[in-house]
Amino acid sequence: MRGAHAALKPGSAVAVRRAAGLAAVMLLASCEVGPAYRSPTIALPHTYGELPASSDSAPLSVPSASRADLERWWLGFHDAELERLIERCLHANLELAAAASRIRQARAEVIAAGAPLWPSVSALGSAVRLDSNSNPLASVAPPSGSSGIAATLYSLGFDASWEADLFGGTRRGVEAARAGAESARWQMRDLEVSLTAEVANDYLALRATQARVAILSTAVRRAVELLALAQARFHAGLVTELDVNQERAQLAATRAEIPTLEADERTRMHALAVLLAEPPLALVRELGPPATIPAPPPSLPIGLPSDLLRRRPDVRAAERRLAAATANVGVAVAAQYPRFDLLGLAATAGGSGGGLFSAQSLAGIALATVTWPVFQGGKREADVRASKEQRLQAYLAYRQTVLAALGEVEDALVGYEAEQRRLLALRRAVAAARSSLQIARAQYRAGTVTFIDVLEANQTYLESEDQVQQSAQALMRDLVALYKALGGGWADTRRP
Repeated sequence: MRGAHAALKPGSAVAVRRAAGLAAVMLLASCEVGPAYRSPTIALPHTYGELPASSDSAPLSVPSASRADLERWWLGFHDAELERLIERCLHANLELAAAASRIRQARAEVIAAGAPLWPSVSALGSAVRLDSNSNPLASVAPPSGSSGIAATLYSLGFDASWEADLFGGTRRGVEAARAGAESARWQMRDLEVSLTAEVANDYLALRATQARVAILSTAVRRAVELLALAQARFHAGLVTELDVNQERAQLAATRAEIPTLEADERTRMHALAVLLAEPPLALVRELGPPATIPAPPPSLPIGLPSDLLRRRPDVRAAERRLAAATANVGVAVAAQYPRFDLLGLAATAGGSGGGLFSAQSLAGIALATVTWPVFQGGKREADVRASKEQRLQAYLAYRQTVLAALGEVEDALVGYEAEQRRLLALRRAVAAARSSLQIARAQYRAGTVTFIDVLEANQTYLESEDQVQQSAQALMRDLVALYKALGGGWADTRRP
């Protein structure tokens, strides 16, 4: 023990009563220094500024300010395969398993931080046997009949120590550890939000890529038909070989685009398998058959900006980090005050096992110590200032997280609404391009237009179809980004 101490008479019952009384006085006088934590308040807008009016929005899916149920937002796509993939990811993903382990670690650290609030008790025992042919005491008192010595000594004891948390330093440490554990839990929820969005994006991109491959395959068949038409007209002497070569070039260019898309398709399957903690090729058979990309839900309730404080796990985690930083200020402040320790020791010793429990063998001692950091070169004061700056940094980080969340929602609303209008325009362009291709082929058969007109019409139609699929994928990506920005994809029913 450090500092001044008062030793009470060993073995005295009065010493024990005095120590207990001192402990009671310490408990009654205890307090918690440092700032008390209060949740920060941030002024938020009443509604999202980029929320489109229903009359101005594209008629695919209109966001509204009504309250949203975002725990399993992917159910709105009505795609059974997507639902299975996300649920499997939430149960098997290795990053989630590691996050759950970090939560359990943080909870164990809460228990460890609170351990000093309880007495620490230890037991000790020993047995010593001494056999010697010489007696070092023989010159003082020569033994009769022997020049050696043999002795056995047994001892048994218990000691207990306790630091009185008069100024709440330990309790503030527990408070900080508990807030850290809660922050770890919200970090896991934030990971769930990211993973559900990642699975959805990979799956939707896979379906869009499969649709683009199908479009190109159809275009190849269409090009083969045009090539046969051009060859027939060439053999009939109606056109030159230029028409045949032009169509052969377009056919080869169309076929050349397919391998790249097929490679992207396989890459998406690999990525989804890894997210599900499976080998890269595990989902090839399951996801190989093409399927249509899901349509967005007809209605899209997104709630109010104030819901983000409750719904966004990263905001909740930042708030808990602020709470932990606030508690750590109290830990630093408490370190400036005196420290009180109590120590109790009970022991017994004897030359035989039975003699250990005789009244003459028992001894006890109780100590009380106080340590006061009088001068340490300004270290304690600097620690307090540093902890206050850390608290300020945590508050600023919390505000930044809230503002970033608002910005992500506004950006997602803008992108989603704009992509809807773009998709509708592209669909109209496809209809017009399809009609133009039909007219051009009929006129080419009649000999009223050149083959280059057919090639241009066919290329325009192919590009328009491909752009529609890319826009549909972009629209769903923007929708997933909106769900992620709103904090959708986690539920308290899924616990580590």
